[in-house]
Amino acid sequence: MKIAELMREGFDYAGGGCDVDPIPVRARSEFWRSGHTPTLIAAFLYFDLAFMVWVLLGPLAPDIAATLQLTAAQKGLMVATPTLAGAILRVVSGLLVDRIGPKRSGAISQVIVIAGLFSAWLLGVNSFAGTLALGVVLGFAGASFAIALPLASRWYPPEHQGKAMGLAGMGNSGTVLAALFAPTLAKLFGWNAVLGLACIPLALVFVAYVLMAKDAPDAPAPKRFVEYLRPLATADSWWLMGFYAVTFGGFVGLAASLPIYFTDRFGLTTIAAGYCTAACVFAGSLVRPLGGALADRIGGVKALSVVYAVAALALAAVSIAPTVAAALAAFVVAMLALGTGNGSVFQLVPQRFQAEIGVMTGLVGMAGGIGGFYLASSLGVAKQLTGSFASGFLIFSGLSLLALGGLTLVKAKWRANWSSGARI
Repeated sequence: MKIAELMREGFDYAGGGCDVDPIPVRARSEFWRSGHTPTLIAAFLYFDLAFMVWVLLGPLAPDIAATLQLTAAQKGLMVATPTLAGAILRVVSGLLVDRIGPKRSGAISQVIVIAGLFSAWLLGVNSFAGTLALGVVLGFAGASFAIALPLASRWYPPEHQGKAMGLAGMGNSGTVLAALFAPTLAKLFGWNAVLGLACIPLALVFVAYVLMAKDAPDAPAPKRFVEYLRPLATADSWWLMGFYAVTFGGFVGLAASLPIYFTDRFGLTTIAAGYCTAACVFAGSLVRPLGGALADRIGGVKALSVVYAVAALALAAVSIAPTVAAALAAFVVAMLALGTGNGSVFQLVPQRFQAEIGVMTGLVGMAGGIGGFYLASSLGVAKQLTGSFASGFLIFSGLSLLALGGLTLVKAKWRANWSSGARI
């Protein structure tokens, strides 16, 4: 067959000694043709900027703590509060998504966050209680998880769920933006001014979101309230929530806590600590879609098994790291593993709960937020009680091993009983 004919059949010409690349072009583009790209982009942008402000108190924590004279435990609770608020609000957002649709749910959430940040900038945050109140408002940004993912994923078939949710979920790279720019802006204008400056990109993304996002036409019909909670009657939902509490909890807990860790443990400046945090968070964010794609290829169970083992070793290494370089290397490895795990868990969720994807995204996301709250707050408590962060990292390393054991227990049952057609 001639090359031109092969090209018409959908193949690439490779050149050289092999005339034909055996991978069809149409197979490569099938993912993009199977869904709605503008909505996927809108979901990513919304998620990205929401995550940027969700963890904003982390990079600002050293400056806020110095101004308000906070203890180590108070610092830990301050950066953990948005995570806990986001966890709770993810359930509310998941229910709202199934009632009024993800697009409108996302618009409401964005307006609340922008108004809250603008008010905090205008009125000022002058007490520890004020930081907690701001943290609750920022929780609405964390709840974006339960909105952005179903907004994107409902457009894609089961065999592409991992990639779709991974690409939308890569918006957690917004934590990189907070780590990179918040400390520098705080040094130039003061940390309170950063709250107002954050409203500018949020407003721009809100406009793009309204113009680009579109609800999928085959969304499930609204159910009675009690029906939303039926997945909790199944053990599978609790397993998936537990697995995500470790992967995403580790990711967001570290993203919020690393600026405090690097400044307190090694005496780095807030800007240098922000750069170190950005490097770690970027690694975890970058691999989230790769984790989804990997899970599509080899199955979420296999991917998660490797994730938990690597994360446990890396977090244990952090606890004994003697230098900044050693700690940074261990954190990057941990974040790579946890980011891969985030994408892998959400390759599994729609295989088991396609009809309840909205509420399950909220429930699983809530569990991830609770895991992040635990890690961020426990590190502050560990520092105050023992003078070191080590015990906090070791406990979370143990939780990774516990998750690995749980996955080993359920994987055979899942493979036998789930029949979505995708790899498990």
